[in-house]
Amino acid sequence: MFHAYFRGEIYGAENVPQSGPVVVVSNHASYFDPPIVSMCVRRPVAYMAKEELFNIPILGQAIKLYGAYPVSRGNADRTAIRSALEYLNNGWAVGVFLQGTRTPDGRITDPKRGALLLAAKAKAPILPVSLWGTEGILEKGSSLPRAVPITMRIGNLIDAPSSTNKEELQALTQKCTTVINQMHDLGR
Repeated sequence: MFHAYFRGEIYGAENVPQSGPVVVVSNHASYFDPPIVSMCVRRPVAYMAKEELFNIPILGQAIKLYGAYPVSRGNADRTAIRSALEYLNNGWAVGVFLQGTRTPDGRITDPKRGALLLAAKAKAPILPVSLWGTEGILEKGSSLPRAVPITMRIGNLIDAPSSTNKEELQALTQKCTTVINQMHDLGR
C-alpha cells in the first residue's frame, strides 16, 4: 500500500540497524505515521499511544498487537516509561514523536526531550526519521485516506546520550530536531 497507493519513496533504509535496541525519533503529522514508520524501517517499532485510543474497541486491540502501549499525556507517566525501557531492553525499536503530538505541516517546532531520556537510560542509539506528505492523507471530516505521495528519509544513527544530564539531553534533542527538519525540507 505504501508504494502502490501512496507512491511512497524511502531514502536511507541502509541506516536502520536490523537488531538491537534503537530509539526511532520522528516528526508527526498523521494518524498513519506509526504504521508507515514501522513498515519503512522493516522491523517492529513499539509506540507510546495516548491512553484514550486503547478504549476504542477494535483500534485498542489492533494497536496493542503492534506493540503500542498507553501513555497518560500531560504528565510524566512512569508506567509508559517503564514499558518503553522494557521494549528497548528486549532489543526492540521504540518510536517517539519528538513533538509528542501531530503538527499541521510535519515540521517539529517544540521538541520534547523524553525520547533522549529513554535513549540515555537504555544506552540505545537514536535513529532520526522524517516523514513528508502524511499530513495530506486524511482531509478534515473524511474517513478515507487520500492517495497522496509520501516520502520517508532515514538519517544516520546518533549515539546514545552519555548521561541523563538535562543540558546534554536538550542539546541532542535539538540536534535530532534539526536533522529531521532538514530532511523534511528536502521534500519529495
